[in-house]
Order: sequence, then C-alpha cells, then structure tokens
Amino acid sequence: MQTYSVNPVKASIHMTTVVAALITRDSKLLVCQRHRDDTNPLQWEFPGGKVEPGETPMQALEREILEELGVYAIIGRELFRTTHQYPQTQKKLALIFFQAEIEPSAQLQNMVFEQIEWAVVSTLPQYDFLEADKELIAQLVSGEIRLAWSY
Repeated sequence: MQTYSVNPVKASIHMTTVVAALITRDSKLLVCQRHRDDTNPLQWEFPGGKVEPGETPMQALEREILEELGVYAIIGRELFRTTHQYPQTQKKLALIFFQAEIEPSAQLQNMVFEQIEWAVVSTLPQYDFLEADKELIAQLVSGEIRLAWSY
C-alpha cells in the first residue's frame, strides 16, 4: 500500500478529509451504527469524522474519538486510504483509516451513535456499512489488511 501525506487545509478545498479508527478489544473490532436522524441513517461505520482546518488527520481522530466515545485514544499506523463520492454530495471524500488503541479498562460512552458493538472481523459483511467503507471491509475479511490485536 502506498502512503502519502495529506495537507488537511489544501485537501479541504477540493475534497473533505475524513478519518476513522479501527479499535480492537478481545479479538473484536469496534463498529458504530449511525443515528437514525443522521445522513445515511442506521448504516454502520468506524468512529471518526472530518479533519478540521489546522488539524492533522491524527489530531482530528483523537478529537473525534473523545467527542463520540468519551475516551482518549492513541492513534497508530495508517491502515488504508481511499476516496469516495456519495451521489448526494458535491465534494469527494478522502478517507484515511488508522489503527487506534484505547485503555483496555476504558468505558466507552455512546455519545452520538444509534448503537456500538464489538464485532468479529469475519462478521463485518453482515453489517450494512457505508459504501465508502466496503473496500476496507473486504480487505480486512480477506486478511489483506491485518490488524494488531489488543487483548
């Protein structure tokens, strides 16, 4: 996989940069269901969000995890990068997925999602994930992308 740096301010002119965390615990991966009143209601995704001007992708992901789950995270290596455009939006999305860790004893607080679950990787195709996440899901399930597991 080729990696390259993104200047969040420059990228935001032509596209929106979005970051997401793959957080593991007990051989499972944290998945989150979008709220029923949100865009793409009740679809599944990984926690994260938009990179704000002046933030690095890693800083944005730390902030988003704190806002969405009420916990501090250590952002690890980049796992996957792609672009996607939803029909209902004019801007393309640049999506960057990182491995992230939280304290094993940390109590997650569901602050924005309909629900959150810990899922076995092989079961991910059973969830109705956002279209932009599906290539990553396929690579996780096939083993092409491997996670470092937290126990």
